[in-house]
Amino acid sequence: MRVGLYPGTFDPVTYGHIDIIRRACSLVDRLVIGVAINRDKGPLFSLEERVAMVEAEAAPLGKAVGCEIEVHPFENLLIDCARDVEASVIIRGLRAVADFEYEYQMVGMNRALDDSIETVFLMAEAEHQAIASKLVKEIARLGGDVSKFVSPSVNRALLERFSA
Repeated sequence: MRVGLYPGTFDPVTYGHIDIIRRACSLVDRLVIGVAINRDKGPLFSLEERVAMVEAEAAPLGKAVGCEIEVHPFENLLIDCARDVEASVIIRGLRAVADFEYEYQMVGMNRALDDSIETVFLMAEAEHQAIASKLVKEIARLGGDVSKFVSPSVNRALLERFSA
């Protein structure tokens, strides 16, 4: 069984993330979505909320494409998380060239830590390339419409968070 790990903070999960999840499912039999705790980023949503959002968005997708999907919170090194879930491949989404420089450094470090785990980059589809969780949160915080970037349930969660 080929296992992939798609890590991120998913704060919140966007249509860009969902696009990468859907496409990653065609590469692996089991996809583990690693929701990073990452206290340094100061997430808008709690770990539990982010896990629930990812589960709600990914479950129907996994059933539709015939891929086993698991959501797994983690706070350790990415390479250690990959080992923990027995992933042979780490899936990373790229939006633009700017993402590549950081990702290139990460791959080099991860390969130095464990060269048996490959990293695969998936470019976001054109309509999703501009979507970034950070920008979605900023637009929502300022009262803008983010319904083009997130599912209705995530949109509701953002509206609730910023109307409080």
